[in-house]
Amino acid sequence: MENDVHRSVSLRASRRPDRFYNSFQIKGADGFFNTDKSSSDYPIKVIWKRGFVRLLLVGGILWMMLILAVLLFHIWTCQSSVVFLSAICKKDSTVFQMLHTMGMVTPPHRCSIPLANDPEKIVIPEKRSPSKFVQSLSYFEEDDASTNGSESSPLFGGHQSWKQREESFKLKSSMKVHCGFMQNGGADMSPKDIDYVKRCKFVVASGIFDGYDAPHQPSNISMRSKKLFCFLMVVDEISLEFIKQNVTVREDNDKGQWVGIWRLILLKNPPYDEPRRNGKVPKILTHRLFPDALYSIWIDGKMELIVDPLLMLERYLWRGKNTFAIAQHKHHKSIYEEADSNKRRKRYARPLIDHHIKIYRYEGLEPWTPFKKTKSDVPEGAIIIREHTPLNNLFSCLWFNEVNLFTPRDQLSFGFVVYRLKGIFDFFMFPNCEYNSIFILHPHTREHSSKIEWVKSLNELKGNNSGLKESRGGLGLWSPYPADLSSVVLPPVARTSKAG
Repeated sequence: MENDVHRSVSLRASRRPDRFYNSFQIKGADGFFNTDKSSSDYPIKVIWKRGFVRLLLVGGILWMMLILAVLLFHIWTCQSSVVFLSAICKKDSTVFQMLHTMGMVTPPHRCSIPLANDPEKIVIPEKRSPSKFVQSLSYFEEDDASTNGSESSPLFGGHQSWKQREESFKLKSSMKVHCGFMQNGGADMSPKDIDYVKRCKFVVASGIFDGYDAPHQPSNISMRSKKLFCFLMVVDEISLEFIKQNVTVREDNDKGQWVGIWRLILLKNPPYDEPRRNGKVPKILTHRLFPDALYSIWIDGKMELIVDPLLMLERYLWRGKNTFAIAQHKHHKSIYEEADSNKRRKRYARPLIDHHIKIYRYEGLEPWTPFKKTKSDVPEGAIIIREHTPLNNLFSCLWFNEVNLFTPRDQLSFGFVVYRLKGIFDFFMFPNCEYNSIFILHPHTREHSSKIEWVKSLNELKGNNSGLKESRGGLGLWSPYPADLSSVVLPPVARTSKAG
């Protein structure tokens, strides 16, 4: 029995190679490769066939990896903080357009600006715009901390009480409000710079703090604008040293410091712990830094202005008889949408943003709807064009006070101040596509990061971690609000944009 089993197994084993050989011989008879094992060159042909297939596969993979590497390098150079690398990126190149088609990069939407043709022919108004509602505006300059239950040192924004804040929204012909620049509160200018800015009636202002940007020279500036405007770059000491190490800074006969067309204005003793909050001083309080200016154009430090400033004043102010112009936000119209985006992008501590917005909700701010008189409650605040009228100056003070009291996200406060002034403050909000046509955006020298931006709950700010709090700004987030906010429910937000 066992012998029969062994015999059958041996027979199957002996027949298997023959069937295998015959099948190969039949299939390969007319093929490109002759699979006849009897041929002496059969092993070479098998090896060559397998090697050819592997070569094709490896070559294809390497080619795909090379293409992917080129695309990734192109994306990286377009977003790199290194000036040389960012210069390699050509936004009008075929590669960039292909990446845009694939959805890997998204260039800003631009449209032509209806500018006048010749700056030399622009007629500058001889008279200032009439003062409406507010005829006289003055500022608190001494910070009496003891009156507000605090014995701390003077603060740049002052120890504004909730009652004082409420009174500041009630318009009168003569008003006195908090507006930064408290004595011994920081942000001190040198005497030579104070003397220089007194002669500036038309100002293009920008600012760099904590070395996050480098000065970018404006282009397409007419000779008339170069003579008419002061180009003032406000910096702190860290940024001044960074600029001196990377670009040429020249001194004039009065010891004034210049980078190209920009006059560097040094602010000593930064008033806040947070560089972003320090940047709001020249941005919002331009009229306080340069009190003799009649008109100002603010542009963020990461931007390169490419439109003549005189043409901008004609387009956005004089043509429509406006006194304040700012762009519409690209994505959001409601402050509640912007707050949600800020939380997603970790632009500040999430529970503090919620507390900030709950106060606005309690004070009656409704989400934006098409029935509101304004195009949007959220601006693109990187460019601000204004005439320094008393009402505009008051608005800037109230806007800054909100930034000083709450989070440094000024886009959250702009629409609220407009709301509290009950339609009295009139401004021109121009299309976002025009906003993108005013400048070329350059990357920061490095990414900004602050520990408080990553705080997810108030418990993280208690006990030994209380050092995460800003010590000189955002005090309204920690001062007891004179109402119960526990029952305040924020409106639901439909995330309609990709922001964040």
